[in-house]
This record gives sequence, structure tokens and C-alpha cells, in this order.
Amino acid sequence: MSKISTTCAPPPFERTIKVTRGTWRVPEETPVAFVYNRRNYAVMLATPLDMEDFAVGFSVTERVVDKAEEISSVDIHQSERGIELHIAIAPEKLERLDLRQQRRNLVGRAGCGVCGLENAEIFFETLPKVANEKLKVDRKALSAALQRLNEHQPLNKATRTVHGAAWAKLNGDILLVREDVGRHNALDKLLGALAREKADMKNGFVLMSSRCSYEIIEKAARLGVCAVASVSGPTAFAIRKAQEANISLYCREGDGFVEILE
Repeated sequence: MSKISTTCAPPPFERTIKVTRGTWRVPEETPVAFVYNRRNYAVMLATPLDMEDFAVGFSVTERVVDKAEEISSVDIHQSERGIELHIAIAPEKLERLDLRQQRRNLVGRAGCGVCGLENAEIFFETLPKVANEKLKVDRKALSAALQRLNEHQPLNKATRTVHGAAWAKLNGDILLVREDVGRHNALDKLLGALAREKADMKNGFVLMSSRCSYEIIEKAARLGVCAVASVSGPTAFAIRKAQEANISLYCREGDGFVEILE
């Protein structure tokens, strides 16, 4: 897997502030710049945790590379003002990236605008099918994972502010969680960690502490995730993209989960 190196101490990922009745602990939002072979690509606001996983996950889900093995190194440059992720990729992947950048800028996420309808084509690109048949997840396992999620989110326990993305076994045991102020960032970190571990995506499911928008499904599909569960409802576009990728989609209803069929 990629060679990881770090320059300087990381910026704080939380701090204590004074409020009317005592103090609060709040998470930090830090600019994180993605630089590929000395080319600036994007700047994201993220919680400065698990940057090596973020570098790998974002690179794959944004299709800068097709798989984690195509990243040769990640150099993490950290300062009080932010973080730069210097990511080395193969020349042919850089050439592809340059061509894509000529056609469009990084598309805005939910709540952001899209500059020109021609750029909206990226939303409708066909996702790869992750499996021939949908993976079925027992509802008891889904509920068990949800009940255990909080104990795997130390930053959210402290701040009650950040999202969590979890990887759970098919029996509901949680194996891995990543946290961030942004739900997409949390998922990128989780998927990056799974890619680095070469996890088998058919032996578990992703549990999101947020609603399921199309970006969650798209990113999951790029790593071959077969099932996604979210604690809030999906958007109609997310449902269509899940059907397209043959991803099983579950959402919480009351104390349990329902499967979204169509």
C-alpha cells in the first residue's frame, strides 16, 4: 500500500469554548488541500483526523485513481492553518485527471450550486454494479449496529456535532468507524481505511449517522460496497443510484430499519 509520511504536528481536531453556562467542546473545521503530483485539485473543509485514510478514500471515490494501489505515496503537510495532502499517482492517471479538469471543476455537493447544466452530466454517469444480486442484511444486525454506533464515536460523544461512517459485519458487529464534520468526508475516510486493509465488501455493510444522499451511494459504489444503511431517509436520487449500482439500501424507521425496494 501507499507510503505515508507526515510533516509537523497535526492541528487540533477539537477545542473548548466558553458558553453562558460553563464550557463546550467543539470540533475543528480545517482546510484540507488535495495536491496530485504537484497539481492542486480541491480543498475540502474537514476534521483533521485520519488524513491518510481521507487521502486514499477521496482519491478513489472522486475517480482520481481507480484503486488504492495506484497511489504510490501520501505526504501529509500539517500546520495551524490547514493540511496539504501531497499524493503521488501514476502518470497515466494524472493525464486522465488533467483531461477531466479541462472539462469541469469539482462539482458542488448537496446545498451547493452547479456551474452550468453541462457540468450536471457527472451526476448521471452510470455507476458500476457492485454485485449480480443484492446483499441481504438482517434487520436485527442493522439495529444492533445502530445501537453500538455511539460507543465507537468518541469525538461525537465529546462534541455531539460530527457525523460517523461505520463498517459493520453482517451480524451487526462494528469493526471500524471514522468521524468528520462532513458526512461525505467521514465516508471517504472509512472507505480509504477499508481500501488500505483490502477489506471484502461483500462481508459487511456501511452504516451512516446521516441521511443518504446520492453522494453516499456514489462513493460506496466506487469501492464496491454492497449494502448501505442510514439513520435518516434517502433522497429519491439516492434510491435511483442505489438501484443502478445494485446496492441494498436500508433506512431507519422507528426502532428498526426498512429496505428501500424501489
